[in-house]
Amino acid sequence: MNSFRTPRSHTDRLRNRIADGDIARVADEALRVMDSSRGSWGGGWERVLDQLRALPAEDRRALLHALADRFHQTGDDTEARCRHLALCVLVAEGLDGSERLADDPLAAERRKALDDLARRQSFWYAARFEILGRAELAAGRPLPAPVVAVVRRAALDAYRGDDLVGLARQLTDPVLNVGEAWAEQALSDATTPDWQALLAHALTATASKPTAKWDKQARALLDTLGTDSVRETVLSWLALVGRPRTLPLERQEWEPDINNAYDPYNATALRGLAWLLSLLPPRPDVARALGALAETSLKKVAGIGPRNPKVANAGVIALARIDSEAALAELARLATRVTYKNTAKLLDTALETRATALGLTRDEIEELAVPAYGLTETGRAEHRLGEATALLEVRGSRAVLSWRNAAGKPVKTVPVAVKRDHPDELKDLKTAAKDIDKMLSAQSERLDRQFLARRSWPYALWRERYLDHPLVGTLARRLLWTVDGTTAGYADGELRTLSDDPLPPGTRVELWHPAGREAAEIVAWRDWLERHGITQPFKQAHREIYLLTDAERATGTYSNRFAAHVLRQHQFHSLAAIRGWHNKLRLCVDDSAPPATRELPRWGLRAEYWIEGDGEEYGVDTTDSGSYLRLRTDQVRFYPIDAPQNSAHCCGGEYAMWLRDGQDPVDPIPLKDIPPLVLSEVLRDVDLFVGVSSIGNDPTWQDGGPGGRFREYWTSYGFGELNQSAETRRLLLERLVPRLAIADRCTLEGRFLHVRGDRHTYKIHLGSGNILMTPNDQYLCIVPKSAPTAPGAGYLPYEGDRMLSVILSKAMMLAADTKITDPSILSQL
Repeated sequence: MNSFRTPRSHTDRLRNRIADGDIARVADEALRVMDSSRGSWGGGWERVLDQLRALPAEDRRALLHALADRFHQTGDDTEARCRHLALCVLVAEGLDGSERLADDPLAAERRKALDDLARRQSFWYAARFEILGRAELAAGRPLPAPVVAVVRRAALDAYRGDDLVGLARQLTDPVLNVGEAWAEQALSDATTPDWQALLAHALTATASKPTAKWDKQARALLDTLGTDSVRETVLSWLALVGRPRTLPLERQEWEPDINNAYDPYNATALRGLAWLLSLLPPRPDVARALGALAETSLKKVAGIGPRNPKVANAGVIALARIDSEAALAELARLATRVTYKNTAKLLDTALETRATALGLTRDEIEELAVPAYGLTETGRAEHRLGEATALLEVRGSRAVLSWRNAAGKPVKTVPVAVKRDHPDELKDLKTAAKDIDKMLSAQSERLDRQFLARRSWPYALWRERYLDHPLVGTLARRLLWTVDGTTAGYADGELRTLSDDPLPPGTRVELWHPAGREAAEIVAWRDWLERHGITQPFKQAHREIYLLTDAERATGTYSNRFAAHVLRQHQFHSLAAIRGWHNKLRLCVDDSAPPATRELPRWGLRAEYWIEGDGEEYGVDTTDSGSYLRLRTDQVRFYPIDAPQNSAHCCGGEYAMWLRDGQDPVDPIPLKDIPPLVLSEVLRDVDLFVGVSSIGNDPTWQDGGPGGRFREYWTSYGFGELNQSAETRRLLLERLVPRLAIADRCTLEGRFLHVRGDRHTYKIHLGSGNILMTPNDQYLCIVPKSAPTAPGAGYLPYEGDRMLSVILSKAMMLAADTKITDPSILSQL
């Protein structure tokens, strides 16, 4: 209940007005009491209402008309107007039969208020809309479905009143809230009592996981409706989850992006539907739908964060309850993609439980969880559909679906006969291609994290799970491996040494890493990959190696190599989670937080990257919810994995070790004692965080951001010395530029790729992608597309370097600058 109270002086004056019999002044005083109470009408106000209701019927009618007259004189304060209407309803309660007003003086205004309410997400308790809704029901008029939805959502708020909750419980029709595509489809489909009962049961999924009683009731409904019918129907609903709202809500400036969030009332039903699907006979389409539901529910919405983690968790719980290869594959795939802490923990628990049940390790269960998708060992599969043939094959890190006609001739589009005669098979093939794309991305990330896992495999097992696996093999055959100490790559159908000699079977296999290798060996393997036209799924032969510097030997226990940067917090936070780091968002509040950390259990180490929130102005330096937009960076340190945690104030300040009773402080480990591979991989992660998240690589920040205070940093980063990854990019461009179609217009000089156009000569920074042009190194702002491509770039030795694509695409454009048509670029040229 609201904390406002009615001042005693107001209630005393109101009693006096009633005693005087001056109805007009009674109305004025009642409105003053109402406004002073701000909707919290308990205590003294209830006693006042009792006195108003005790007035003779004639006086009450007069009071209602006086209140109605004053309503038309009120201003634009929506909440005050609604309280005014609510007061009239409360005063009228108790008039019945001949005493009830023949004509409700504010009925039209009440319905208009409710109509306006239908376009809102929720309402404050002080507005007392529930009293207006109750009056409509008492008058025999059901509330419109959009109003029902608002009342239900408002009843879920933390500061709800009992009368609001009571009204929401009365509103059972429709069973779901309108406004979401999936819910409206469900309402359209669920027209029988049994289907309505199924949706009603789904709405009872309020616990963290289903109980035996819940399952029993669900199974009874499944038996009645039929499992095939339920699966087909519910999957069609889930396919619509996350679509734009069918009834957009009005949004105030201070409100988050409510139109892209889930309806919280319907979200409970989604949880129940996920649990219900786990009771059906296992099928790949069910597992796929549950995985998609989890991912969709974790997509971030401005001002809110993940759409609905509870729905995502329900999807994971449902997958964990399904005993099938497809469900296990979805769990393993999600484990490489999900960064939200609680959901990631559920995924870990599910995979650990499955591994224990099978007597395997967590790593082994992830390897076994990768499906083949019907592909052969070559990463391809043919499907005959009538007289046409569909070829599904993995090319690089994508699945490609191509077609041949009856004569075996390739065709560019799906044959008409296939669309007409085999629509279901065509749909399955397209779905399989999307599933393969997702799994390839997940497996590439999993393999990239194996460098710090210290994994090795028996040769025969490695061949089965990696090199010869229909899907993982398409990635593994583009990597370098060490077999019993001998490095090999896969070419021309065999594992081969640097001299292209076939490598016989061995005993143990490890993933090759360039740390500790001679420079000549690394260059030789780069040449070998290029000679065989192999594009690696991520940087391996071209992987950056971070060696200990003299400055780090001087500091001893910490590295300042990536200190004093300004990063976009939310981008850093997401990227850190993908790379296996744990981080807590910094809020502009009086709180402390640990540094970003990555635990390395196989090495007994914990890496830390010290960060702090930047700025002080709420709404300028923070989001509406109070989280910092930017971070400042500091040291990288290493500690034993079980050392007490460091922490510092979110707004900045010195880090200190937080000690429990009986604990002693633990010193950081000297950097010289960190294994070179660990040091290199951790610093590579941090370099990635800076390279991707720094405000210095944002071409729109040339003005220096709020108040221009980042101008010096933006300039120094955007055009300054190259970091290790940019140096690697430079070495690659030295080999790549001479092969470009625009080679005669390009030269590499220091930190820049120089491009000669017809209008100007341009310098593209190899770290940030920012551009300077003649004369006078004038800045040129070109904002790249989200997924830039560089046509004509030819062979690239690895995938995943977005900045390389940005630089090449800008170079191609600027070399032909007389053909540029974009007005925002032309105005600068």
